[in-house]
Amino acid sequence: MAIPGLEVIQSSASLRGTGSGQRTMPNVAKLIDTSTCIGCKACEVACQEWNDLPNAKTVQQGSYQTLPTLNANFWNLIKFTETEVDGNFSWLMRKDQCMHCADPGCLKACPAPGAIVQYSNGIVDVNPDLCIGCRLCETGCPFDVPRFSEKTGKMSKCTLCVDRTTVGLEPACVKACPTGCLHFGTKANMIELGNERVKQLKADGYAAATLYDPPGVGGTGVLTVLKYGDKPELYGLPKDPTVPKSVRFVKSYLRPLGLLGIGVVVVGLVGHYLKFGPRAPPKNPPSSPPPPVA
Repeated sequence: MAIPGLEVIQSSASLRGTGSGQRTMPNVAKLIDTSTCIGCKACEVACQEWNDLPNAKTVQQGSYQTLPTLNANFWNLIKFTETEVDGNFSWLMRKDQCMHCADPGCLKACPAPGAIVQYSNGIVDVNPDLCIGCRLCETGCPFDVPRFSEKTGKMSKCTLCVDRTTVGLEPACVKACPTGCLHFGTKANMIELGNERVKQLKADGYAAATLYDPPGVGGTGVLTVLKYGDKPELYGLPKDPTVPKSVRFVKSYLRPLGLLGIGVVVVGLVGHYLKFGPRAPPKNPPSSPPPPVA
């Protein structure tokens, strides 16, 4: 699924990716300020409407959270967490979605050519037409984001509204947010804006406030301001996410060795044919014995 105006710099089409491998435009990013989120869920509704996703069946588990977790038809979920921090009750809310990693584990794990791509602006997208539903992208994502659809047999996740952002519009969720919790722009600008907010939070007494942009995945296209930045797990975020070593091992060693093995077999077969030629049937095959007399 080609997006006009965007170049693919990485793809699951090959071991090394396709495209130029160089970014031809600035990375874009979304900034989420969890300290100003009011849990209104306008972003959830906007995501469903813009992406023409069917209504999800809500589950009541004693929380204001719409669903227990993301699913194949629900790519954007406000997580509500009631917890105790430093002896005080805290009600933490965070927008859960694909983080659009600069070093995407889902792309590294995917074996289907072109099923997952990374564009020159940093957005990571899934092409359902090429997805084979193997679910290996689940194993590569340290944020537990890609979801499998039992109905379609395909994987799906947030696309950062790549169809909108490519033509200069902000993502639907950002457009719908009423509190200024969400912002969108170049990553450089979003980092600057996020750091300004972190300074304000520290001045207000939140000494551990930080901008969550984990280096273990090369940074993310979704930046998150956390009041309690030393405890990202309170928000449902891993402290130091990385692409699993097993995925890197398979990508870096096992797949090349498999391809090398196939190449050796092919070369051996061709060499055997050139040396010995095709196998000819015997000139005087033994005659078959007569059938027994009844």
